[in-house]
Amino acid sequence: MSTTGTPSLSVNLNKVALVRNTRHLGIPSVTRAATLCLAAGAQGITVHPRPDERHIRAHDVHDLSMLLARDWPGVEFNIEGNPLQNLMSFVRALRPHQATFVPDSETQSTSDHGWTFPDDAERLRPLIAEAQALGVRVSLFMDPEPSMMAAVKAVGADRVELYTEGYAASRGTPEATAVLQRYIDTARAAQAVGLEVNAGHDLSRDNLTEFLRAVPGVLEVSIGHAFVADALELGYAATTADYLRCIREAA
Repeated sequence: MSTTGTPSLSVNLNKVALVRNTRHLGIPSVTRAATLCLAAGAQGITVHPRPDERHIRAHDVHDLSMLLARDWPGVEFNIEGNPLQNLMSFVRALRPHQATFVPDSETQSTSDHGWTFPDDAERLRPLIAEAQALGVRVSLFMDPEPSMMAAVKAVGADRVELYTEGYAASRGTPEATAVLQRYIDTARAAQAVGLEVNAGHDLSRDNLTEFLRAVPGVLEVSIGHAFVADALELGYAATTADYLRCIREAA
């Protein structure tokens, strides 16, 4: 996490691995991508290894963990996934700085909703406690629902990651102001009960600054799809620099 008072940028490398997996040449390299982004100033690396290994594979998670421990010890490693599937095996083996629990099914093309309380509470409670006992911060992927923040705190999580696709999709529509207000209200409700706030999904250079200006106290943004799309045109270093510019401008 950044110590400057501005949100940290964690780069999600899933789509780098997706391109690599179409051939057997080992390119583009996930670890090389991480190195270039970190050298350009990114403060974190995120991966979401799914059970079918459609993009990030188990060896990538281990390779990145070793790279960060060796060359970038101050950088946050965030592993996302469903703790009821394969996520906990990585948490137990690697003890990343943060585990983001996401309620996706094995057949989903991407994450598309957050946890629901009280429905998910009893399944999550022991897994949150186990991760924290290993020294891992736990963030729950959540829809912008202010009323659920107290339940997230009660189940033991440290943070929420606000699922921001709704915000991104609403921009330019008559509903945009009301949708953004739900994120503002959810962030405030989270902080009121002692939760910290992350955000991610469909954030981009076009919408990031506006979101961070409006939503109070966001500590970290995780950006992957738009980031990699931009990097195909601009390169990793220039893309990292421009996302950091978007974050600075929000302040």
